[in-house]
Amino acid sequence: MNIGDMPLSLNSTVTLRSGRVMPLLGLGVYQNTGPTATTACAAAFRAGYRHVDSAQVYRNETEVGQAVKESGLVREMLFITSKINSRNHGYEKTLTWIDQSLRNFGLEYMDLFLIHDPLSGKERRLDTWKALIKARDDGKIKSIGVSNYGVRHLEEIKSASLELPAVNQIELHPFCQQRPIVQWCKDNNIIVQAYCPIMRGQRWDNPVFKELSLKYGKEVPQILIRWSLQKGFSPLPKSIHDERIRSNANVYDFAIDDADMEKLDSLDLGDMGAVSWNPIHAP
Repeated sequence: MNIGDMPLSLNSTVTLRSGRVMPLLGLGVYQNTGPTATTACAAAFRAGYRHVDSAQVYRNETEVGQAVKESGLVREMLFITSKINSRNHGYEKTLTWIDQSLRNFGLEYMDLFLIHDPLSGKERRLDTWKALIKARDDGKIKSIGVSNYGVRHLEEIKSASLELPAVNQIELHPFCQQRPIVQWCKDNNIIVQAYCPIMRGQRWDNPVFKELSLKYGKEVPQILIRWSLQKGFSPLPKSIHDERIRSNANVYDFAIDDADMEKLDSLDLGDMGAVSWNPIHAP
């Protein structure tokens, strides 16, 4: 059964190839630094989120870790992600930066750690991937994956006879559907995470969005998040506002019907629809 075909709730999870369980809906914390990162995570935990997506370049691992500590939640209930960007790629450098992330978070392990982007070139990408495997085997990370990887980057891991990622996190929304990447991941048992699922608030005035918002009695970002869930993705909407964080999770009391899903699917503009950096074509 595909993820999008399952009954969905805020407690919905997916089992990764590592055997670990990941909550489908997560809180994104890009550009959220200082105390607001801690308060946003705290609001998300109160609203029922158990998944937070951070990264080294976001400069908020310490603040996310503080929210985890203050939440009172059992560590095993939470799913915390970070990423290493291309500037820090390489085998030894990656191992060093993984340890730094653990110190920043104040955690004994991370649930998921990703290669943030493929911009370092084939050799350093593969060395970085080998380092992630090593850190996972050493118990510092529970699951490993990639972000912004196109098909060619995924193929190079497979061609090197290395284990495939558990996750590929890419920009995904109706205007940027990345269908070849999504299909490759589906064919190879890689869970697709969707960043920018609500398109950073851009193009919300699209007539299709307005029509469906009126029909279902939901706000446009709720329509977009529900579309992502029904497509089988793991969406990571970002907000610093308590009310919006709760609203983004209020997507389980309706379902978009097939005809309306097709209307949303028809909006795809390929790479031209991206609202973020989307470096999937890196050499």
